[in-house]
Amino acid sequence: MSEENNLDGIVSTNFIDEFVKEDIGPGGRCEGMRVHTRFPPEPNGYLHIGHAKAIYIDFGTAERFGGVCNLRMDDTNPAKEDVEYVDAIKEDIRWLGYDWEDRFYFASDYFEAMYQGALELIEKGLAYVCELTPEQMKAMRGDLTTPATCPYRDRPKEESLDLFKRMRAGEFEDGRMTLRARIDLASGNFNMRDPVIYRINHAEHHRTGSEWCIYPMYDYAHPFEDAMECITHSLCSLEFEDHRPFYDWVIQNVTLPSKPRQIEFARLGINNTVMSKRKLRSLVEGGYVAGWDDPRMPTLCGLRRRGYTPAAIRNFSERNGVSKVNSTVEYAFLEHCLREDLNWNARRVMAVLDPVKLIITNYPEGKTETFEVENNPNKPEDGTREVVFSRELWIEREDFMEEPVKGYFRLFLGNEVRLKTAYIVKCTGCKKDEAGNVIEVTCEYDKDSRGGNAADGRKIKSTIHWVDASDAIDAEVRIYDNLFTVENPEEGNFLDYLNRDSLEILYNCKLESTLKTAKPGESFQFMRQGYFCVDNRDSSPEALVFNRSVKLKDSFKPGK
Repeated sequence: MSEENNLDGIVSTNFIDEFVKEDIGPGGRCEGMRVHTRFPPEPNGYLHIGHAKAIYIDFGTAERFGGVCNLRMDDTNPAKEDVEYVDAIKEDIRWLGYDWEDRFYFASDYFEAMYQGALELIEKGLAYVCELTPEQMKAMRGDLTTPATCPYRDRPKEESLDLFKRMRAGEFEDGRMTLRARIDLASGNFNMRDPVIYRINHAEHHRTGSEWCIYPMYDYAHPFEDAMECITHSLCSLEFEDHRPFYDWVIQNVTLPSKPRQIEFARLGINNTVMSKRKLRSLVEGGYVAGWDDPRMPTLCGLRRRGYTPAAIRNFSERNGVSKVNSTVEYAFLEHCLREDLNWNARRVMAVLDPVKLIITNYPEGKTETFEVENNPNKPEDGTREVVFSRELWIEREDFMEEPVKGYFRLFLGNEVRLKTAYIVKCTGCKKDEAGNVIEVTCEYDKDSRGGNAADGRKIKSTIHWVDASDAIDAEVRIYDNLFTVENPEEGNFLDYLNRDSLEILYNCKLESTLKTAKPGESFQFMRQGYFCVDNRDSSPEALVFNRSVKLKDSFKPGK
């Protein structure tokens, strides 16, 4: 796995890079080695936006140094794991644009090696079988001034070897015994007070079936797996900092092929959401959301379904930086990164979400014409498209007011507006139903203003979008808001803060007919509305469904 490293031109972006440079540089602990990292998720749920930062750090660090990154499933807890999560994790990482090539592993690949390593520790007098219950172990843990105690600590190694082998053979029930590392019961770091490294669990494993009934604890498995894969730098979130002494202890005391270095970084926190897998699972299983990929969820599959792009998430991860101090980022910044990406790349279209009919009374009945509209002002190479125009159109209900408020320049009696790309029209009235709701707005067009410019040069203060009534297609549009009503739903019972108005469904929206061929996951800017994407689960060519990904900047709202 050795390869000469060329550090020239590698610009450090964070403190991890500095450590790596030092390690692989002249005289460093990894001199002459290729940088080798890993991303080790537990397959007990779907990845979320917090994992995206870890993915960016693990894969990105390897990329910058010309190294490689493994994908490894930490499947040491059979009770919570499932192949569904394995497949979803792989899909999400590939979607983000990262590739582990042929370096895909499972912790369970090393179960036999871990077992042999535990036998080695027992032989060296560095591990013993303990029969304390979890409750007894907690009671005998001691405090900062009192050492822990254990009546089994001096058990002869021959006896521990026999019992541990019988544990593997399935002779004992769950919880009857554990294997503990023999380190220091008086350590100021409680992770070093003879931690449990194996427990009995007769649960079926998704890969190994019933082959094993003892499973390693993560703190033991983690350094073991890294060393077996010859990882040079094990990049972990900050909660593992206090576990690093035990990580190093395992590396030093078990015969392993390499000696990785653990480096910790701060996790990513975002307001107005939760990112605990346990809490996310409870939202799914409790029916509070429509699955792990619900667009209100912070999961990568949920964000993808909402219309987030890999570029936006990678940019978000990069711009948040890497530090040693935990912090919380505003969800609005994630939206900002998406808006930046879509503003540059999304095609512009016209869509009317709350439609009311606009009738141009002086436009010839039966006449139809087309207008050429640019697809993206940022990218002339994206070309243009034709939209149909005729006597009857759909416009947004909020683009007409009988009694305009101050500062309102859209349609009201006697006022002129520009219909995007088409003509200037002057409002002449409206028609209401028996309940007093406006069902039609009437206007007259200036036939000499084709393209939207007045022949006499008069200024028009407002431009509104429209969709031709004869050519429009219907669609369902889903408007999403924050799932929680408070910035930090982790304080207290998070379910108490669920936003009951986090989803609004609009039916019979009117869209320009060019969207007939829109594909699942494809993003568009609905002019003046926001950015929307075709739902990748519920949409079909016969029944289009769009999700709002992010709003445009706020514009005028009546009543302000």
